[in-house]
Amino acid sequence: MATSGLQHVAAMYAGVVAPPLIVGAAAGLSGTDLTFLTGACLFTAGLATFLQTLGFWKIGARLPFVNGVTFAGVAPMTAIIASAKDKSDALPMIFGAVMVAGLLGFLAAPVFCKAVRFFPPVVTGTVITLIGVSLLPVAFGWAQGPDPSAHDYGSTTNLTLAGITLLIVLLLRRFTRGFVKQIAVLLGLIAGTLIAIPFGATDFSPVASADLIGFPTPFHFGAPQFHIAAILSMCVVMVVSMTESTADMLALGEIVERPSDERTIAAGLRADTLGSALSPFFNGFMCSAFAQNIGLVAMTRIRSRFVVAFGGGFLVLMGLCPAAASLIAVVPRPVLGGAGVVLFGSVAASGIQTLVRAGLDKDNNVLIVAVSLAIGIVPITAPDFYHAFPDTARIVLDSGISTGCVTAVLLNLVFNHLGRDRDAQDVTHPMEAGEELAPVQ
Repeated sequence: MATSGLQHVAAMYAGVVAPPLIVGAAAGLSGTDLTFLTGACLFTAGLATFLQTLGFWKIGARLPFVNGVTFAGVAPMTAIIASAKDKSDALPMIFGAVMVAGLLGFLAAPVFCKAVRFFPPVVTGTVITLIGVSLLPVAFGWAQGPDPSAHDYGSTTNLTLAGITLLIVLLLRRFTRGFVKQIAVLLGLIAGTLIAIPFGATDFSPVASADLIGFPTPFHFGAPQFHIAAILSMCVVMVVSMTESTADMLALGEIVERPSDERTIAAGLRADTLGSALSPFFNGFMCSAFAQNIGLVAMTRIRSRFVVAFGGGFLVLMGLCPAAASLIAVVPRPVLGGAGVVLFGSVAASGIQTLVRAGLDKDNNVLIVAVSLAIGIVPITAPDFYHAFPDTARIVLDSGISTGCVTAVLLNLVFNHLGRDRDAQDVTHPMEAGEELAPVQ
C-alpha cells in the first residue's frame, strides 16, 4: 500500500507544484514564501484526496481519485495578479474568489451532474486544449531564466539546460517502462538540477533556511478579499473543473468496473468543490481530480481507494515538512521550463484527444472549436487586445480559458441544442458548401 500510494504521489507531484510556482512567481513571492505556498498546496491536495477517496455523508465519490491544484485556474489567477494594483493583495483576492466559487460549486453539484450534457467533448476538449496552450508561454518564459531583467535572461546556457531537461524526459518516456516511465518528469527535474550545478544555476539556500516541521498557517498571505470580477473568473474555472472531474469519474468508473451514476458524480463534485472552498484557509488553490492518476490505475490494475488515500497521507506529510516542499524551489527555472514543455504540452494533447471524440466530421462542431480556440488564444497572441476595457473586465477577458469556455458553451447551445434540423448535415470543413435552402413557396 505504501509503495503504490507513493507511486501515485510521484505521478502527480510535478502537476501539484507547478501551479503554485507559476502563480507565486507572478505574484513576486520570495523563495521562502514560494516554498510556503508550495507546501500549502501539497497539504490541501492531501486533504482534498481524503475527501474524495474516504468521504463522509454525501461527499466523496469513494473512487481511487487523487486531487490536487487544477491547471485550469492558473491563467485566470495570473490575470488577477496582473490586474491587482498592489501585488500584496493579489493572493488574498484569489483566495476569496476560490472560496466563493467552491461554495457555489458545492451547492450546484446536484444540478450540475444533470446538466453535464451541455458540456460534451467538443466543449471540454476545447477548454482542456486552451489550458495547455495558455500555459506553454509560462514554460518558455521559465526556459529563458527567472528574471527578465537579468543579463543572462534567454542566454544559450539557460536554453541549453532547458533543452537537456526536455531531452532527458523524452528519453525516459521512450526507453523506460512502469514506475520509472510514470515519474519521467520528476526524474528529469532531478537530473536537470544536478546538471545545472556546475553552471552556478542551482541555489540551495531555500533548503538551508527551511524548517523540518511546519504548518501552513491559515491566511498566511492576508485575509481573503472578495472582488466581483475575480469571483466571476474563478466561477468559470470551477465550471471547467467540475466538467473535467465529471469526465474523469465516468472514465475511472469504467476502469474499476463500478460505473459512475448521478449519485456518485454528485458526491464526487461535492468533494471537489468543498476541498476547493476549504483550500484557501490553508493558502491553497482550487482542487480537482488528476487525470494522470487514472492512467496509473488502469496500468497497475490496483483499484483500491485506500491505496490512493495512503498517497493523500504522503501529500499531507510533505505539506507539513517545509524542507521537503523547499526542494522544488531549488530547481532552476530553465530546468522547470524544459520539463514544463512536456507537462503543459501534454495537457493540450489531452484536449486534442478529447476533440478527436467530439465528432469533428460535423461542420457545427468544427465551427465551435475554431471560433472558441481563436477567442481563447487572443490573450496569448495579442496581450493588449482588451486594453481599452475596464480593469475589472480584463480579469475575465485576459484569461483565454474563461473566454474560450464561455464561447464554446454558448456556441454549443446555439448550434447543437437550439434547432437541430441541420445537425445531420456532415461537412468535413467549415468552408464547404452546405445544404441549399429550399425555395420559398
